[in-house]
Amino acid sequence: MKASLIALFSGLSLLAAQAMADTKQVYGLHEKALLPELDLTLPAKLDTGAVTASLSARNIETFKRDGARWVRFQLAADGHEPRTLVRPLVRISQIKRRAGDMTPGDTAAYTARPVIEMPVCLGDSVQHIEVNLTDRSAFDFPLLIGSTALGEFDALVDPSRSYAHGRPGCA
Repeated sequence: MKASLIALFSGLSLLAAQAMADTKQVYGLHEKALLPELDLTLPAKLDTGAVTASLSARNIETFKRDGARWVRFQLAADGHEPRTLVRPLVRISQIKRRAGDMTPGDTAAYTARPVIEMPVCLGDSVQHIEVNLTDRSAFDFPLLIGSTALGEFDALVDPSRSYAHGRPGCA
């Protein structure tokens, strides 16, 4: 009797997990992401090991406007004209530095990055996500989408796939 109850519970758990997975969008490790406000499509890396999303930016400066904190920056994406953008500053994020980014004698284990909110479209879903600004020009992907934003997209990431959704289809 105990064994049949365990088998029944296991079967129901598997069915519930499958039903939950069926409602999620499956994306590849790399996808095209549309920044609708800019009418700009960028290659993005979907990284479940990163907590936050990061957008490649240069000449980042924070300032005050009418008592509120803002950030001015240039979008830095290969093959695209640099654009100067101004957005309200949501917060400053403390991002853990990778060991390879530190030089002997460095004591700062974290780096401060400004965070903005912006709409991003993956597949046919658009979400307003928080994005920290940093120079990603040394990386292949100017946009990294971390686990917090992936949760907002209700996403599952299949690392064996790339560009599973093709061009974003948000209206």
